[in-house]
Amino acid sequence: MAETRHEQLGLTNEDVIHMFKTMLLARKIDERMWLLNRAGKIPFVISCQGQEAAQVGAAMALDNEKDYVLPYYRDMGVVLQFGMTAKDLMLSGFAKAEDPNSGGRQMPGHFGSKKLRIATGSSPVTTQVPHAVGIALGGRMEGKDIVTFTTFGEGSSNQGDFHEGANFASVHKLPVIFMCENNKYAISVPISKQLACVNVSDRAIGYGMPGVTVDGNDPLAVYEAVKEAADRGRRGEGPTLIETVAYRLTPHSSDDDDRAYRTREEVEEAKAKDPIHTFAAYLRENGILTEELEKQITEDIQKEVDEATEYAENAKYADAETALLHVYAE
Repeated sequence: MAETRHEQLGLTNEDVIHMFKTMLLARKIDERMWLLNRAGKIPFVISCQGQEAAQVGAAMALDNEKDYVLPYYRDMGVVLQFGMTAKDLMLSGFAKAEDPNSGGRQMPGHFGSKKLRIATGSSPVTTQVPHAVGIALGGRMEGKDIVTFTTFGEGSSNQGDFHEGANFASVHKLPVIFMCENNKYAISVPISKQLACVNVSDRAIGYGMPGVTVDGNDPLAVYEAVKEAADRGRRGEGPTLIETVAYRLTPHSSDDDDRAYRTREEVEEAKAKDPIHTFAAYLRENGILTEELEKQITEDIQKEVDEATEYAENAKYADAETALLHVYAE
């Protein structure tokens, strides 16, 4: 029997089922958060929907035990693969004291965990890019075998932080993977008004690094590109720019009405390529995802999301007395 695509990449059937489960978990947490937001229970949602394949495929190509990730605000798939749980993310959504990202001090989507090597995100976009470069430099100075992985939207690829980070990493041949999750819109601005070049990856040549554009709806294509970039970085060959092209299936955030700038037909057309469905179809075609297994996975995830929601909703808020904690020197 011929090898399947994932077997050619060195992935087992268990690996790709895990990939699918993590993608689906990210989607189901996100969908629940929209319901909670619309019910007035959580303040804000900034969505991963449509980008889960790129996120999980990429994170699975890294070493979860030693590499550092500097995600951007949509990267629920990345942080779940790196060890965050549905409960962690719900505690953040409800801004409770136990929120491991920030103790309920940050907006949702500002991921951070020292233990899991997820560097804390910041509200101004693209600040994570030079931070990723700095961590890679620090790792080299300490003789550590680490790769840093940072993500950003295509709007961020126009920010000075991106250009400075890319240039520095290239000059010093640092093991950094710059992954642009191109979802076609920087809030309401379409890609045609953001870039004059065809692809974000076309910019790589200006920094003397390889640049590649892959289908962001295909987790295996993203896995392959990130694995290759990580191997290059570990061999001391420097950074890589990867662009994953997908589509943001939701408005920019729960405060945005995307009907003002894109048609419903365009969104419906994109939903036909929804990576959750297309990857499930690949697994079914290869006899890996049976009807029974799919039903079991869906039920387990539903239960996990329900329990996480209930726990976070009933958890305590931070005490008022701690408002200035971590603001001034103690």
